[in-house]
Amino acid sequence: MGSLELSKVARKLKEEEYTGDGSVDFHGKPAIRDRTGKWSAGTIILLNQGLATLAFFGVGVNLVLFLTRVLQQDNAEAANSVSKWTGTVYIFSLVGAFLSDSYWGRYKTCAIFQSIFVIGLVLLSLSTQVFLLKPGGCGDETTKCNTHSSWELGLFYISIYMVALGNGGYQPNIATFGADQFDVEDPIEGYSKVAFFSYFYLALNLGSLFSNTILGYFEDEGLWALGFWASTASATLALLLFLGGTNRYRHFKPSGNPLSRISQVLVSATKKCSVRIPPGDDANLYETESKNGARKMLHTQGIKFLDRAAFVTQQDLDELKQNEFNNPWRLCPISQVEEVKCILRLLPIWLCTIIYSVVFTQMASLFVEQGDAMNTQISNFRIPAASMSSFDILSVALFIFLYRRVVDPIVRRVRKDSNGLTELQRMGIGLVIAVMAMVSAGIVECYRLKYARKDCKHCQGSSSLSIFWQVPQYALIGASEVFMYVGQLEFFNAQAPDGLKSFGSALCMTSISLGNYVSSLLVSIVMKISTVDNMPGWIPGNLNKGHLERFYFLLAGLTVVDLMIYIACASWYKSMKFTGKGEGEEDYEV
Repeated sequence: MGSLELSKVARKLKEEEYTGDGSVDFHGKPAIRDRTGKWSAGTIILLNQGLATLAFFGVGVNLVLFLTRVLQQDNAEAANSVSKWTGTVYIFSLVGAFLSDSYWGRYKTCAIFQSIFVIGLVLLSLSTQVFLLKPGGCGDETTKCNTHSSWELGLFYISIYMVALGNGGYQPNIATFGADQFDVEDPIEGYSKVAFFSYFYLALNLGSLFSNTILGYFEDEGLWALGFWASTASATLALLLFLGGTNRYRHFKPSGNPLSRISQVLVSATKKCSVRIPPGDDANLYETESKNGARKMLHTQGIKFLDRAAFVTQQDLDELKQNEFNNPWRLCPISQVEEVKCILRLLPIWLCTIIYSVVFTQMASLFVEQGDAMNTQISNFRIPAASMSSFDILSVALFIFLYRRVVDPIVRRVRKDSNGLTELQRMGIGLVIAVMAMVSAGIVECYRLKYARKDCKHCQGSSSLSIFWQVPQYALIGASEVFMYVGQLEFFNAQAPDGLKSFGSALCMTSISLGNYVSSLLVSIVMKISTVDNMPGWIPGNLNKGHLERFYFLLAGLTVVDLMIYIACASWYKSMKFTGKGEGEEDYEV
């Protein structure tokens, strides 16, 4: 055989090489490495994420101003409404993650929820243009809109909560689906998978930057319908782009209902509560072959009560001999038990991230209201208060670069550790910077009040203090995100079991969700306590008569307490252990 024929054969063999991580193509057949996945599919997902983020923040970034100017809500009511809506977005992430991991898979889940997202944006744009902006031209800082009927308000709330459902169900799956396009069993693709998360976060921030600046400016000028229609167009393009890459994607088969697997472990362990397991007796722990390409989790010490679910008793042996398969409500594989242990170990870390999310959510509510009451003029140009969040995005981009190119290499050299800072350490640093952000916001508010007019009616621009004094608090929030949210995403993605990867991403989003609800609860409690004896309260409609700085300092104190609890939980945490495909034990250091 000549060299030309040999090269053709070699090329064909390479083309037909399958991935080593168990992924499949759209038709359910083993994925061929050179025909699916990698950056051709990853780039489509990155573009999709950027466009979808632009669409979502085109609605969310100025929603608090829409509620005050168009729907005539006061500041505290609008801040609570935005917190509840944003929280609902992230609650729906659990729905998307559950459907993805259990039944639909990530591709189908992303496609369905993105369709709901587009429909919600169409309804929002139509209801705003046809019903809510009456008289024409209302909705800016000077022209009030008419009051609205209950069905008009109902249509508005249906549309924005459809947006919440669509975006929430889509978000926890798209990052994991993008990571699925890279085979961890291949060294080159494994390196690309790590890089993908950085590019993914960059795409998210670039989409957010456009909506915070260009769309934010149009909406601040009262062009709400134009801004919402632009978001609709962006979301539609994102959906079409995603569907256009269908034949290029790699997929992982769903692992079944995780709630039943968790329940089986708890029930099995409870049934054997009287069984004593001899120390070090791992040989009598039940195990089966892994399914759907998932790696097998190994037995770890701790939470030993659950080990009873995998301990093989004489009764279990008799049933296995008779039926040749186990009763899952009495005997579970040790890898299934370790899934439950893993989730229980993640929960304390996850709970400690909620207070940080309370700090983070102030950017979309109180930071905007604070900025709206400052001097927003530069010559004849008025800076929209919501557009100040662009400094947060620029800070994120800057600190990602500084961490990857400067901080991380220095830490590796000083500690002589190839891993650098762990995810848990970075999350702790994020909490420290969040405290600094709240202190900065409180100091700025003190000076804003010092130069404010107390007798203003609407209070836009009532303080002579420039809005650019908000830059430090936005920049500090951005820096904290790089350490907290990027570290959190990597941590939960790495530590979640293979069959619950979307759930790991959903934990990050649910933390933000509960942060919004806790923020809303804190505002309500503070207003109830601070308005006794006919006092205006800390966050009244006229901020110049309140004490917003006290609320910021309260958040700083709560974050310090949260940091102390987090340090204790991080010290207690034990990473999971598992085997790779054809490899020995692998331990993820945290």
